[in-house]
Amino acid sequence: MKALVTGGGGFLGRAIVRLLLAKGAQVRTLSRGDYPDLRGLGVECLRGSVADPAAAAEACRGSDTVFHVAAKVGMWGRYEDFHRDNVTGTETLLAAAKEAGVSKFVFTSTPSVVYPGGGGDVEGWNESAPYPARFDSFYAETKAAAERLVLAADSPGMSTVSLRPHLVWGPGRDHMISTIVARGRAGRLRRVGAFNKLIDVTYVEDAAAAHWLAAERLAPGAACAGKAYFLSQGDPRPNWDIVNMILAAAGLPPVTGSVPYAAARAAAAVLETAWRLARVSSEPPLTRFVLQQLTTAHWFDITAARRDLGYAPSVTIEQGMEKLKEWFSSAGK
Repeated sequence: MKALVTGGGGFLGRAIVRLLLAKGAQVRTLSRGDYPDLRGLGVECLRGSVADPAAAAEACRGSDTVFHVAAKVGMWGRYEDFHRDNVTGTETLLAAAKEAGVSKFVFTSTPSVVYPGGGGDVEGWNESAPYPARFDSFYAETKAAAERLVLAADSPGMSTVSLRPHLVWGPGRDHMISTIVARGRAGRLRRVGAFNKLIDVTYVEDAAAAHWLAAERLAPGAACAGKAYFLSQGDPRPNWDIVNMILAAAGLPPVTGSVPYAAARAAAAVLETAWRLARVSSEPPLTRFVLQQLTTAHWFDITAARRDLGYAPSVTIEQGMEKLKEWFSSAGK
């Protein structure tokens, strides 16, 4: 395999790169940053944006498989920035891949593409869940648009698939883990009311394995071609139980304090308004979207991924937490 991994310097991207190298693939990455450690592993590292036609064309040239992992992730920011990176970038890369004769295109999506804009619990949903009429974030809206482009591009010449891993985590510089631990160390974590709804998580090595499995099976007319799949450990747990396990792995005490839901929602609204008026680019300490995520269930049925991709989570949540603890005891500090 001659593989291109966009966003190969990111958390999931690196895991995919490591797995591809272990499988004997030739790997090239396209990222905005410079990653000498990846070059040291024999990876050809290109710098640029997927939204740049020239950079996309150069990156796809000579590749037979594209793993499109790069994206603008976050719950705050300008719509134009999300659209450029997630929609225009995907459209540009698809065109470049087709022109270069790429035969397989694996897209990293998100379960957020089906979250209802008005909130509410998401419990055991499968791939029959439709895109909502209204999205709850620019991130979800633009990732859904990008996913539509990818699935529509499936053809005899280039087979495509979209993977939706939920809350990817594990050892390493992971945004979710880093945020929880940083706020835990600062004493800024509070539970919201009595909410402790079930959520899914996806261990990073299992998420990477799913990408490899999808690429292996992709072909014209394959069961997975032109389809999207939810990914997780298949073991939903209460939200704050997961948070406290992460804190414990970092040697921190569990979250004990709480705030009423009404007070938290009012604070989120005030913070969002203040950030907009001040035109601050960083994300506020609390937003209504994050509050919604902390107070609703979101877990998914992964039967289709097991059936069509041969996906089988290999790391339990407890095992993953032990690996995370080991990492915090060494490099993680």
